[in-house]
Amino acid sequence: MATKSAKRHEKKTPLPSPAFLCLFVFFVAHHSDALLAAKAGFQRALRGWFRAHARALPWRESPSPYKTVVSEFMLQQTQVKTALPYLARWLAELPDFAALAAAPEARVLRLWEGLGYYSRARNLHRLAKEIMARGGVLPRTPEAWRELPGVGPYTAAAVTSIAFGARAACVDGNVVRILARLTADGTEFRDSASAAKAFAPLADALLPADNPGAHNEAMMELGATVCLKRSPLCLMCPVRLFCAAFRQVQEPEQGQEAAARSGPENFPRLAPKKTEHRAVVRVWCVRRGALLLHRASADAKRLAGQHELPTAAQAGLADAAVVCGKLLARRKRTITRFAITETIFRAAPPRGKLSDGLVWVPLAKLDTLTLSGPHRRWVEEILAATT
Repeated sequence: MATKSAKRHEKKTPLPSPAFLCLFVFFVAHHSDALLAAKAGFQRALRGWFRAHARALPWRESPSPYKTVVSEFMLQQTQVKTALPYLARWLAELPDFAALAAAPEARVLRLWEGLGYYSRARNLHRLAKEIMARGGVLPRTPEAWRELPGVGPYTAAAVTSIAFGARAACVDGNVVRILARLTADGTEFRDSASAAKAFAPLADALLPADNPGAHNEAMMELGATVCLKRSPLCLMCPVRLFCAAFRQVQEPEQGQEAAARSGPENFPRLAPKKTEHRAVVRVWCVRRGALLLHRASADAKRLAGQHELPTAAQAGLADAAVVCGKLLARRKRTITRFAITETIFRAAPPRGKLSDGLVWVPLAKLDTLTLSGPHRRWVEEILAATT
């Protein structure tokens, strides 16, 4: 603990002066105004690049409102390359809203298995049922879409602008990154949601009246393939001449150090997240050709009705006793702000009546169940190593 004498000599970081804050606000506003003044040229450059370089994706090659909706739900929290095989399998089995609405939830979740964030699948299922309850008539405005399950501002704007030509700007992480760099906006935002809210007016102002869906897709494509979070491909960017962050790097009067601080990679500025570390001990119990799993209750907030390898506590065992057994796997994963280390130990089967949620599942029937997250992969890896 610092002494009183030491505290008196501590240097305090001075707060920015009002004059500096006014200058900063003027600086950002100036770049925004300059971009808006040149928005016709910006739109042309972006549109021309997109026509020449857009990736061939299923919802673009043979578009339909259903494909747009399913793809937008899948792409929440999931990269395009990861979602593509899931989308192909989904469309083959559930080709339209009617088929999805009629499908049992277990089938829906099984098709979604591996994408994570299963609330997206449940909301998509509920959305299809709601649409069919309305006679299959699709809403055409962002406001109406936001009344449906699982649809927020971004998804509503994406679906209605792409499928129906509604003039609604999409503002996701890619678009925030592009707009922050175009304006060299050095504001530190609390999180991505607050950044999206702040940039929404600028995104709306840049949206053309004709074919807004193509503009939205072009912005998202630019962020996904060129204006990358790390090592952006600035020299390949079709709108680099409109980019304040790019211009700052090119200014010869700036030293290398100053240029590095003001370069595109420094935008947007989000407050650092605090990572929480967690450890989870799980057990591997096999008895007479059946594996012990834990099934979440049907009304659970997360993972409802899904199966996982049980934790030591779920199996009625103490962590200290379980870790004395043979370690079969150690896996690390990140979920939102949590860095989780999961260890799986061989354990003796529990005696007597199983606790609530525990079930013995014949190994031959594992493929018929929905396992959450990476658990199917872990189970397959352990079975391959132990049999």
